[in-house]
Amino acid sequence: MVERNMLYDNHGRVINYLRLAVTDRCNLRCFYCMPENGIQYVEKSALLSYEEMIRLITVLAKLGIEKIRITGGEPFVRKGMMKFLATICQIPGIRAVHLTTNGTVTAPLIPDLKKIGIKSVNLSIDSLDQQRFFEITRRDVLPAVMETFHALLKHNITTKINSVVMNGKNTDDIIPMVQLTKDYPVGVRFIEEMPFNGSGADHGLSLWNHHKILEKIKTVYPDLEKIPDPDFSTSTNYKIPGHSGTVGIIAAYSRTFCGTCNRIRLTPTGLLKTCLYDSGVFNVKDFLRAGASDDEIRALFLNALGHRAKDGFEAEKNRRGGQFVSESMATIGG
Repeated sequence: MVERNMLYDNHGRVINYLRLAVTDRCNLRCFYCMPENGIQYVEKSALLSYEEMIRLITVLAKLGIEKIRITGGEPFVRKGMMKFLATICQIPGIRAVHLTTNGTVTAPLIPDLKKIGIKSVNLSIDSLDQQRFFEITRRDVLPAVMETFHALLKHNITTKINSVVMNGKNTDDIIPMVQLTKDYPVGVRFIEEMPFNGSGADHGLSLWNHHKILEKIKTVYPDLEKIPDPDFSTSTNYKIPGHSGTVGIIAAYSRTFCGTCNRIRLTPTGLLKTCLYDSGVFNVKDFLRAGASDDEIRALFLNALGHRAKDGFEAEKNRRGGQFVSESMATIGG
């Protein structure tokens, strides 16, 4: 049995969930995630190594982290990912490893993901229309993504679809996305667009907030029913009578769920973010490579969680140097 503690921040919120971005690289170029010409990728040596990530997860598991979500960039553009996933699934204290992917190269890997014990997959799909998908991602790969979608269901891996709602881009996809829940046991989740696009550009971020998304769905599905939200849920969840799946709305820009936030983030280069909207607390990679002991690493995390912002608005206000939010989501971890 691994020695376990309950980890709390200074606001009394339990922290048991790590979102770990394993790469800043991606084979898509979604305009809401990065500027048109892409981002300046970091050198491989600047990324956390697999060994460093495994060590960190082991330390954090003893503190109370029990859920890991692997994100990117696109995780599967990094070589050796399957072996890494298999390893962290076996770390004592880690009860669930989840994965977020764009699905472009994932389909052939799904039998092995099932075998090693991946608990669920969040699949990013912002449009079911091939032309709109291309305009958003700048890549014509929707058929490959849908192949992944069907393969996940075939292998009974819990699947959620993440769809960022963008003014003037894909609001016509909201109802077709909801219709997926009729025949498929998936959670379709609509996410408010955020400013993490690598340029700080505002594409009308506040126009399609969670209220407006819900109103749009109710124009076609007025019998939409509110269902209980799981503990620590970032989404407000609904079900349509007779449908196999569920619908969720994530108020990522409005930040209505901060009061129950149970997660921390590590970027591909090792920067700890105790809130998506902060500018980073410290770079754990620097301490690892300077020879810090496990106890010293543990103390760094405990200190950071003892000074955590109460919500995303406070975290944004306290950003170093008053800098505004302009990072690419690929450099943070989706």
